[in-house]
Amino acid sequence: MNTYFVVLRHKLHCRQGQINRQREVVVNKARWAALANFFFPGAGYLIAGIKRDIAFLWLAGAITLTIVEFGIRESEPTLYWVMFAAVFVMNTAFAIDVYRLSSGDQR
Repeated sequence: MNTYFVVLRHKLHCRQGQINRQREVVVNKARWAALANFFFPGAGYLIAGIKRDIAFLWLAGAITLTIVEFGIRESEPTLYWVMFAAVFVMNTAFAIDVYRLSSGDQR
């Protein structure tokens, strides 16, 4: 085989390895951001480095909502479970959103 083609194939293989490592870092960051956004909506956006201007507002709202949620646990147990389910669905949506945005998945 011609030396030129061997060198070219090696360069392409090395470049593909770099792209795969970069993609792996992006996916790892997206996973951490999704996990953070599930538990603290807004925090995942800060980790991913996107929507920073509104992320603090989401985070403040989530903390306030959590305080209210735990405040009604004993006084209104039925409402607590409704609110718990609503917050769970909302946090899942936030986690999916930050994962898609930070990993480049634009479905």
